[in-house]
Amino acid sequence: MTSKVAEEALGYEQARDELIEVVRRLEAGGTTLEESLALWERGEELAKVCRRWLDGARARLDAALAEEEEAGAEADAE
Repeated sequence: MTSKVAEEALGYEQARDELIEVVRRLEAGGTTLEESLALWERGEELAKVCRRWLDGARARLDAALAEEEEAGAEADAE
């Protein structure tokens, strides 16, 4: 199992690429039940890392759009 620090250090692209590889290996089969479970658990961790990155990006975009709307409303009020 990876540590939280290691997971948080993963960039979005790194986590996504590793997740793609995990899915590929699971779909290919040929692994033991124990290996499959370990891969599935890793995939879940990686999906959470990707979700955190995407949620953070969405929050930043929403904040930037809100600032832009505020600036536009202030300019219209003047």
